[in-house]
Amino acid sequence: MSFFISDAIAQAGPAAESDPIMSFLPLIILFVIFYFLLIRPQQKKAKEHKNMVETLSKGDEIVTQGGILGKVTDVSDNYLTCKIADNVEVKVQSHAVATVLPKGTIKNL
Repeated sequence: MSFFISDAIAQAGPAAESDPIMSFLPLIILFVIFYFLLIRPQQKKAKEHKNMVETLSKGDEIVTQGGILGKVTDVSDNYLTCKIADNVEVKVQSHAVATVLPKGTIKNL
């Protein structure tokens, strides 16, 4: 039966010494790829959203993350008061604002 299975003969070769930096190189490369593809764009987007929320003022037209369109009537530190219809005002957390619309987008308010 030995013609089906070849005999494994151990050969004495040079002892393999691996460089510690080379063993961590794939992990380092993977972290760099994750940084440029995931972490950095997310930080940039969060910074832009923070700047947008800080520059909100009375009269801006906004869309909330829930999809509500409204015009800002009052701004405080953490909350905005938005007019969404005649005689209907809603208080919204300022970080829940998704986008600021161009002036004149909402015609009915």
